[in-house]
Amino acid sequence: MSTEAEHTSRDDYAAERPKAFIDAVVAIAMTLLILPLMESVSEISASNGTAMEWAFEHSDLIVSFVLSFVIIAMFWLNHHRLFNVVDRLTNAALWLLVAWMLTIVWLPVATAISGHLSAKDASAKVIYVGSMILTALLSFAVRTYLARHGELHRATPEQLRSGMAVDLTLALLFGIALLVAVMFPCIGYLSMLVMFANPLVQRAFERVLPLPHSRPRRG
Repeated sequence: MSTEAEHTSRDDYAAERPKAFIDAVVAIAMTLLILPLMESVSEISASNGTAMEWAFEHSDLIVSFVLSFVIIAMFWLNHHRLFNVVDRLTNAALWLLVAWMLTIVWLPVATAISGHLSAKDASAKVIYVGSMILTALLSFAVRTYLARHGELHRATPEQLRSGMAVDLTLALLFGIALLVAVMFPCIGYLSMLVMFANPLVQRAFERVLPLPHSRPRRG
């Protein structure tokens, strides 16, 4: 039977507090997305502009806000599904999660860049979509680590493989969207519509990814 002393000697920790902390970080990041729009409303109000003028002048910022909000929510939902069955975390897993959170916290900045700078600015697209690619890859790294440490969670190999397929699918489709947006500036962030191919690509990855083999949980 596993004891608290045994857990301490293995240098791992209960996952409840990290889960709550991560949820708070994601919630704050989603809230920060609205700040550039709040500032733009103050600017248009000071110049006696109308709501329609504001919406027209800041349409790019509004689109990037909605897109980023949905994408962060998607990342959080994928994270939440996995961590419902994670009981403990090691130092290595915690640092991987810190890196994942860094990309989430950075996304409001990347969103502001994409909304304020010219649609022809390729570097803005690289910063914005590249941030999402990095988030997906770090999510894959977290899942891969947990797949190799079955004593930390109750996820089945099938659940882990499905989650890995989601992460790889997002990284691939974001990469395609970025390539299209940079090569064809007139398309811009409409290239993100490629995300509608998500189910097909995910099923393809699930067919080719092997089932993870992890160490059994300690009873």
